[in-house]
Amino acid sequence: MAAPTAANRVQVKEHLYKILVIGEFGVGKTSIIRRYTEDFFSENYKLTIGVDFALKNLDWDEKTKINLQLWDIAGHERFGHMTRVYYKYAIAAIIVFDLTRPATFQSVTKWLNDVNSKVMLANEEPVPVILLANKCDQEVEIDSNGLTDFCKDYGLIGWFPTSARSNINIDEAMKFLIEKILSLPTGSQSPTEHIALPAETDRTFHYDESFQREEVPEKKSECCNS
Repeated sequence: MAAPTAANRVQVKEHLYKILVIGEFGVGKTSIIRRYTEDFFSENYKLTIGVDFALKNLDWDEKTKINLQLWDIAGHERFGHMTRVYYKYAIAAIIVFDLTRPATFQSVTKWLNDVNSKVMLANEEPVPVILLANKCDQEVEIDSNGLTDFCKDYGLIGWFPTSARSNINIDEAMKFLIEKILSLPTGSQSPTEHIALPAETDRTFHYDESFQREEVPEKKSECCNS
């Protein structure tokens, strides 16, 4: 058989996308990531300290290969001052809340505002954000119309009920988000597509004593105004 010629050889375009996975602690961010990247779920819960990340490689079609960096951001408030470093070069975000803990939904707007204030696309438009209503395998009532209206009101691209334990809608939600990323106008995509991970990757991914000494401006005591 003759070797393929230059005319009929398919040229594969490779993309590197950094996606943030954020939300309050204990909502299932790490479990969602592990289910998507490893098809694995564990009942053992481990608090994410600072940030962790996972990789997923996809042969999207015969012309497109996608490499995803999924950044698992700690939901604990005391790590919040580092999010600007973690968000850099992200092209999209996933906000997760726990259907069995309504208070975690109340924090969605806080995380959305945090993303919108710290990262944007190259054309200065907001990055696409999707909402995951996690632990839908539990006996909980889901206000589908309310969540749809919420996404429209706050500019999220959509929402999915998900369960990492039962593997419900994880792949579907990620496919929806990737399709949105690929549909972004030319020139708007994040520079992540053109760079490698920073040289300080190990320091960034693992929270240690050096991070605890990170300089943070001290808050001056202020009296409350009546």
